Amino acid sequence: MKSFRKGLLTVIWLGAGAGVVAAGAQAEIMTDVAPPAARAESAPPPRSGYAWAPGHWEWNDRFYVWVSGTWIPEHRGKWIPDQWEQIGTRWHYLKGHWER
Repeated sequence: MKSFRKGLLTVIWLGAGAGVVAAGAQAEIMTDVAPPAARAESAPPPRSGYAWAPGHWEWNDRFYVWVSGTWIPEHRGKWIPDQWEQIGTRWHYLKGHWER
């Protein structure tokens, strides 16, 4: 069973220049393909009880897809938008979250 999991992770890691690896309850998305530049999006006027989450690029295992900005219910802390971070030659997706 252990070698099956190791083999499965290897296949996922090598597939189409991207890897999706389980990391606890959250999937980790990495790709060799750099994301395009962010699109210029105008944030709408403030809305009581909500924070604006700006648009971002998502990887669908073959290419990037733009996800438009949206309102999210406000929480304590600061909203950290979805973003891509370069680690060596690979790109790592960091999902938007509330930082306290």
